Amino acid sequence: MKILILGGFLGSGKTTALMQLARYMVDISDPGRENKVVILENEIGEVGIDDVYLRGGGFTVNNLFSGCACCTVSGELIAAVSRIRSELGPEWIIVETTGVAYPTNMRENLRAALGLESRICILVDASRWRRLLTPMRELLRGQLVGADTVLLNKIDKVDEDTLGSVERDILEFEPDSAIFRISALAPVPEDIWRAAAGISVVAGSP
Repeated sequence: MKILILGGFLGSGKTTALMQLARYMVDISDPGRENKVVILENEIGEVGIDDVYLRGGGFTVNNLFSGCACCTVSGELIAAVSRIRSELGPEWIIVETTGVAYPTNMRENLRAALGLESRICILVDASRWRRLLTPMRELLRGQLVGADTVLLNKIDKVDEDTLGSVERDILEFEPDSAIFRISALAPVPEDIWRAAAGISVVAGSP
């Protein structure tokens, strides 16, 4: 089972990007697996149609589309991931964090408690970065530290100079992150999702 932690400040576009990412992962997952992708929202959220309560309570599963489900959990992350692994057995879990979470802490906790490795992908709102940087500097730094990939979102709303400045700031916080420019309202290229998920491209594949 593979885990991708999707983080970013409030309003960065996580949910819009998340649906594209989940559909991509469903498409590339084992077709024989019933639950290919489970999205875990580690906070109280709206409950959708056709809810199925896992035994023991604590979170609700909503079917999104073929091979994908969304869990809303009000309990602890480690317990939720452990139960999803044993009861749903997905190929992927995507953890969508709250807007003020520190994804690196989640990765360390999952590794220590369950022996599971995670990748971290952070959404950054290019259009609001400069306004947020001064008052939220330490929070933004904490979210970016340890990120494997950073998706610089809403690039259609800013100019090239601004994008370059934001990228320099991101690399100051996390020099080893790979930065990709996107507009989540448009289709995101598959190679970006491959990078976010840490999927190697096989020679001869598209």
